[in-house]
Amino acid sequence: MKPAAQPAKAAPASGARPAGTENDAGAATAVRDIFDRIAPRYDLVNHVLSCNIDRWWWWRTARAFRPMLSHPEARILDICCGTGDLTRALLKLRPPGALPILAGDFSHPMLVRAAAKLGGQPVQFFEADALHLPLPDCSIDLLTCAFGFRNLVNYDQGLLEFHRVLQPGGALGILDFSQPPGLPGRLYGLYFHRVLPALGSLFSGSSAAYRYLPASVDRFPSPESMLQRMRAVGFAQTAWTPYSLGIAGLFRGVKQ
Repeated sequence: MKPAAQPAKAAPASGARPAGTENDAGAATAVRDIFDRIAPRYDLVNHVLSCNIDRWWWWRTARAFRPMLSHPEARILDICCGTGDLTRALLKLRPPGALPILAGDFSHPMLVRAAAKLGGQPVQFFEADALHLPLPDCSIDLLTCAFGFRNLVNYDQGLLEFHRVLQPGGALGILDFSQPPGLPGRLYGLYFHRVLPALGSLFSGSSAAYRYLPASVDRFPSPESMLQRMRAVGFAQTAWTPYSLGIAGLFRGVKQ
């Protein structure tokens, strides 16, 4: 007698896919439109919805790379920089006279606000898709990406592109949301799927953006899956450090 067939497992998500999109090009356009719309109130909404915990996440992520940031000749890229919160945290650990930090994003309105926030500081802003960086191979010593990797339409392609621009021995840091286990996870899920979309819509005026946010976190790979993806494209010394009981976490790796 043949054993009962097991239900097929869903294929792991390849990248962001906002509701109503059917391919990578449509998904990329939809994600950019979402962030263009919420840019004017992005900082306010982030701080309110996180109860200002996000400021601690930026600081802790920057501190994780303090040894590299302390080298004035280190070439730093903060991609998906948004309005520049992580960029600002990185800047605070750079010595006087250090090379400017490169800060890129595909949303022009976000970059406009980042430039206004960090005006006069050693940062070079540029508009670019994280999947197609306008940078030479092996040109970056440290690449950070905070709450933007989850929005890439192809996670593996993003990791390959990050690997390409990093020099051998260069470090990668990806800060993003996660789904904590146990009771904290259930309570967080209730807030994230019920309360946050309502508050986000109220403060930003965009209900679609804050429906997309929890959906994108649900779709995002688990920490172990992300670490496996990082190893598969050539990153070593991979690790994930949970923040705030696992609500967010920092993925780290070194290019071999």
